Amino acid sequence: MTRYYFWLATRSLRRNPVLTALMVAAIALGIGAAMTALTVLRGMSSNPMAHREDRVYRPQVDNWSANQPYDEQGNPPNLMTYQDSMALHNARKARRQAAMFPNFLAVEPANPEVKPFLATVLFTHGDFFPMFDVPFLFGGGWDRQSDDNNARVVVISRAMNDRLFGGADSVGRRLRMQGEDYIVSGVLDAWQPQPRFYEISSGAFADVEDVFVPFGIGIEKELTSSANNNCFSDPGAGYQAWLASDCIWMAFWVELEGAADAARYKDFLDAYVQEQKARGRFPRPLNNRVNTVAEWLAQQRVVGRDAQTQTWLAFAFLIVCLINTVGLLLAKFMARAPEIGLRRAVGASRKQVFAQFLTESGVIGIAGAALGLLLTWLGLIGLRALYGDTATGRMAELDAGMTAIVVLAAIGASLLAGLFPTWRACQVTPALQLKSN
Repeated sequence: MTRYYFWLATRSLRRNPVLTALMVAAIALGIGAAMTALTVLRGMSSNPMAHREDRVYRPQVDNWSANQPYDEQGNPPNLMTYQDSMALHNARKARRQAAMFPNFLAVEPANPEVKPFLATVLFTHGDFFPMFDVPFLFGGGWDRQSDDNNARVVVISRAMNDRLFGGADSVGRRLRMQGEDYIVSGVLDAWQPQPRFYEISSGAFADVEDVFVPFGIGIEKELTSSANNNCFSDPGAGYQAWLASDCIWMAFWVELEGAADAARYKDFLDAYVQEQKARGRFPRPLNNRVNTVAEWLAQQRVVGRDAQTQTWLAFAFLIVCLINTVGLLLAKFMARAPEIGLRRAVGASRKQVFAQFLTESGVIGIAGAALGLLLTWLGLIGLRALYGDTATGRMAELDAGMTAIVVLAAIGASLLAGLFPTWRACQVTPALQLKSN
């Protein structure tokens, strides 16, 4: 019977190709707009560390001014001071811990054909790489001893390796930056976590840094963060005064053994802050946090309101398209009232009529899904062409999951749109239609 209903549906749709095309186009346009926006929003709101959600945590301590909270929501500062980062790092209360801050260093390529250039650099500890499960193409990170000795070792990105060493295994080779030679200990494989959760102060959707350098070298060179450096009071003159100040400019992450260990680490943070209060610091009430990556991204509102608004507007457009489709289906089905009356008169039940016309709505949905999938694909191609090899461009990818969502959404939307017209068609009274004919 289902096969027969499909035959009736295609035959009916071929009778009025213009009306059919309008309904298919309405559904496809709505689906294309909504799914394009949803694909980008899904990429922006993803959690790159979902597989380590119970292991990786972002601690926060509230060292801000007694006169005002850090933000309107009462959250602690999103970064830490140097002295707090070092105190927590040196306490070794976590399985792994890493402080970090970004800056730039001038790279002086050995190849004279490659001009010197500024590279984005993240100064961090060696625990960064195993803690975040960073993949390596060649080599690996550095050990704790290299951290302690400020060893001149670096990890470089795959793009940097391609640029400087032609993509070859560069482990053990020299990289000269600002007059100093560094030994390459590792080359990252393709790794572009989006959002870039570990250091969002310089852009949640920025590219991964070109070079990773031991944390102490940045302090040795008296560098500060190239992103955010926030103070609520005058830090004083000179770099040492800056390090001793309550200015926040460092990210700090830890690896723990799960929720119970995170609770113990929270107790450690509270004890640390209480100790600092006795020394005249941390004037605000206890407000320490130990966030999972998901909690951290939510707190920092990585997905902007503009992206969310655009997605809601796209779905509002889909609703408008569905309302138009409802009107077109209602007009089409009610124009076939004599046919419905005749079918009912020769024995077709309301249930059978309902199944026939809902099948017709489903066929429209299948056609709308195919065209909507094409429009979604074209929309994402347009975004990639507009944004290029940026975070937004890379997020504009239609994977298998989103393809299935597009198809199911289009068919579901058409069936939803067909419910009322189909119900109205089933209310046709056979006797009245036969009498009028």
